Amino acid sequence: MTIQRNHTGPRMSQCVIHNGTIYLAGQVGTPGADAATQTKTILDGIDTLLAEAGSSKENILQATIWMADMADFAAMNAVWDAWVPLGHTPARATGESALATPDYKVEIIIIAAQSA
Repeated sequence: MTIQRNHTGPRMSQCVIHNGTIYLAGQVGTPGADAATQTKTILDGIDTLLAEAGSSKENILQATIWMADMADFAAMNAVWDAWVPLGHTPARATGESALATPDYKVEIIIIAAQSA
Protein backbone atom coordinates (compact mmCIF):
# COMPACT_ATOMS: atom_id res chain seq x y z
CA MET A 1 0.00 0.00 0.00
CA THR A 2 1.39 3.37 -1.03
CA ILE A 3 0.23 6.67 0.36
CA GLN A 4 1.65 9.83 -1.21
CA ARG A 5 1.44 13.09 0.71
CA ASN A 6 2.06 16.43 -1.01
CA HIS A 7 2.69 19.81 0.59
CA THR A 8 2.99 18.23 4.02
CA GLY A 9 3.33 20.39 7.11
CA PRO A 10 3.40 19.64 10.83
CA ARG A 11 -0.41 19.60 11.07
CA MET A 12 -1.66 18.35 7.71
CA SER A 13 -0.96 17.64 4.07
CA GLN A 14 -2.64 19.68 1.35
CA CYS A 15 -3.04 16.56 -0.80
CA VAL A 16 -3.02 12.83 -0.06
CA ILE A 17 -3.18 10.18 -2.80
CA HIS A 18 -4.12 6.55 -2.15
CA ASN A 19 -5.17 3.90 -4.67
CA GLY A 20 -5.80 6.49 -7.39
CA THR A 21 -7.99 8.68 -5.18
CA ILE A 22 -6.92 12.23 -4.34
CA TYR A 23 -8.00 13.87 -1.09
CA LEU A 24 -7.45 17.61 -0.77
CA ALA A 25 -7.39 19.42 2.54
CA GLY A 26 -9.89 22.22 2.96
CA GLN A 27 -8.81 25.03 0.65
CA VAL A 28 -9.32 28.67 1.59
CA GLY A 29 -8.81 31.93 -0.27
CA THR A 30 -7.21 35.25 0.55
CA PRO A 31 -8.32 36.28 4.05
CA GLY A 32 -10.62 39.30 4.07
CA ALA A 33 -11.54 39.14 0.36
CA ASP A 34 -15.19 38.82 -0.62
CA ALA A 35 -16.73 35.36 -1.13
CA ALA A 36 -16.50 35.45 -4.93
CA THR A 37 -12.80 36.39 -4.87
CA GLN A 38 -12.04 33.77 -2.23
CA THR A 39 -13.88 31.14 -4.29
CA LYS A 40 -11.89 32.04 -7.42
CA THR A 41 -8.61 31.81 -5.50
CA ILE A 42 -9.65 28.47 -3.98
CA LEU A 43 -10.61 26.99 -7.35
CA ASP A 44 -7.32 28.15 -8.90
CA GLY A 45 -5.50 26.38 -6.05
CA ILE A 46 -7.58 23.24 -6.54
CA ASP A 47 -6.66 23.23 -10.24
CA THR A 48 -2.97 23.43 -9.28
CA LEU A 49 -3.13 20.70 -6.62
CA LEU A 50 -5.08 18.36 -8.90
CA ALA A 51 -2.61 18.88 -11.76
CA GLU A 52 0.29 18.09 -9.42
CA ALA A 53 -1.55 14.89 -8.41
CA GLY A 54 -2.15 13.81 -12.01
CA SER A 55 -5.78 14.86 -12.29
CA SER A 56 -8.09 17.74 -13.16
CA LYS A 57 -11.46 19.20 -12.26
CA GLU A 58 -13.11 16.79 -14.73
CA ASN A 59 -12.23 13.99 -12.28
CA ILE A 60 -13.67 15.50 -9.10
CA LEU A 61 -15.87 12.97 -7.36
CA GLN A 62 -17.10 15.03 -4.44
CA ALA A 63 -16.94 18.62 -3.22
CA THR A 64 -17.82 19.77 0.28
CA ILE A 65 -18.19 23.52 0.59
CA TRP A 66 -18.33 25.34 3.91
CA MET A 67 -19.49 28.94 4.00
CA ALA A 68 -19.26 31.34 6.91
CA ASP A 69 -22.52 32.94 5.82
CA MET A 70 -25.07 31.44 3.42
CA ALA A 71 -25.88 35.00 2.31
CA ASP A 72 -22.78 34.56 0.08
CA PHE A 73 -24.13 31.35 -1.49
CA ALA A 74 -25.13 32.97 -4.81
CA ALA A 75 -21.78 34.77 -5.16
CA MET A 76 -19.88 31.52 -4.52
CA ASN A 77 -22.13 29.58 -6.91
CA ALA A 78 -21.61 32.11 -9.72
CA VAL A 79 -17.85 31.47 -9.60
CA TRP A 80 -18.29 27.70 -9.11
CA ASP A 81 -20.74 27.39 -12.02
CA ALA A 82 -18.32 29.18 -14.38
CA TRP A 83 -15.48 26.86 -13.28
CA VAL A 84 -17.00 23.39 -13.07
CA PRO A 85 -17.07 21.58 -16.45
CA LEU A 86 -20.55 20.88 -17.80
CA GLY A 87 -21.20 17.15 -17.68
CA HIS A 88 -18.53 16.64 -15.00
CA THR A 89 -20.25 18.12 -11.98
CA PRO A 90 -19.34 16.23 -8.80
CA ALA A 91 -21.51 15.17 -5.92
CA ARG A 92 -21.61 18.29 -3.74
CA ALA A 93 -22.77 19.51 -0.37
CA THR A 94 -22.72 23.07 0.97
CA GLY A 95 -23.24 24.10 4.56
CA GLU A 96 -22.77 27.05 6.86
CA SER A 97 -20.16 26.88 9.59
CA ALA A 98 -17.75 29.09 11.49
CA LEU A 99 -14.43 28.77 9.64
CA ALA A 100 -10.89 28.90 11.05
CA THR A 101 -10.92 32.71 11.23
CA PRO A 102 -13.60 35.33 10.55
CA ASP A 103 -11.52 36.42 7.52
CA TYR A 104 -12.43 33.21 5.65
CA LYS A 105 -15.79 33.16 3.91
CA VAL A 106 -15.47 29.90 1.91
CA GLU A 107 -13.64 26.60 2.37
CA ILE A 108 -13.77 23.81 -0.22
CA ILE A 109 -12.78 20.16 0.32
CA ILE A 110 -12.28 17.96 -2.75
CA ILE A 111 -12.05 14.22 -3.43
CA ALA A 112 -11.00 13.32 -6.97
CA ALA A 113 -9.79 10.41 -9.05
CA GLN A 114 -6.41 10.42 -10.72
CA SER A 115 -6.53 10.52 -14.52
CA ALA A 116 -6.24 7.14 -16.19
